Amino acid sequence: MADTLSICSWNINSVRARIDIVEQLLRQEAPDILCLQETKVVNEIFPTDMFKRLGYVHQVLNGQRMHHGVAIMSKVPVHEDDRFDWQANGEARHVGVRLDNGVRIENVYVPAGGDVADRDVNPKFGQKLDFLERMIQWSSALDNKPTILTGDFNIAPLESDVWSHKQLLDVVSHTPVECEILGRLQASNDWVDIGRHFHPAPARLYTWWSYRAKDWLASDRGRRLDHMWMTKDVADKATSHRVVEPARSWGKPSDHIPIITEFAF
Repeated sequence: MADTLSICSWNINSVRARIDIVEQLLRQEAPDILCLQETKVVNEIFPTDMFKRLGYVHQVLNGQRMHHGVAIMSKVPVHEDDRFDWQANGEARHVGVRLDNGVRIENVYVPAGGDVADRDVNPKFGQKLDFLERMIQWSSALDNKPTILTGDFNIAPLESDVWSHKQLLDVVSHTPVECEILGRLQASNDWVDIGRHFHPAPARLYTWWSYRAKDWLASDRGRRLDHMWMTKDVADKATSHRVVEPARSWGKPSDHIPIITEFAF
């Protein structure tokens, strides 16, 4: 019988501020592995106890004060934690592990890129593009390693990944230059976008709605910023992919929702 495994990714926008809804997710969906982004806490005061209580005893943290931060919380053993500095400034935006079956999980928080899609007037946009170029270099050299790449990519690449393609063409996260570079990242290792594998475009598959919306569900101005990609050998073992949309209405919500892929290895 195949081993089933479920992996969840969620930009939590402060794990300490939203520990209650993280617990709600873990009790309700019970993923085997949770990849968090934007934890916004140094490792020393990460709220590890709740996770341990629910069986997530394998914990790999890469945090920093106030900003960014990623973590992998797992019920199953993980090994060899890596931290790539794709931002080239020490920001905590990646953590990676290996499972017992040899599959690697790379958890990434790509920079948002500021408000103006022009690196000459907005250095943050340039940092985002450079971050993705460094990811392409890494991805191109992977050499057929079975790998899952997941997290908040901060880009909605397809027309159907945003509520209005025309209105968002000049908005950071859906600009042509970002979509082109993410396309090159995907092509660099023939990554399978598992969300679109199970829910082909133009199916609605948003993972983020702005806090600015008075009623996020009524206006439904969503974007698909959170992704789970994998090498083809791993994608062949995937059995389902879903987004947990009700989480956007939970108490003190993140503006992102969890995404979950199930596997039969």
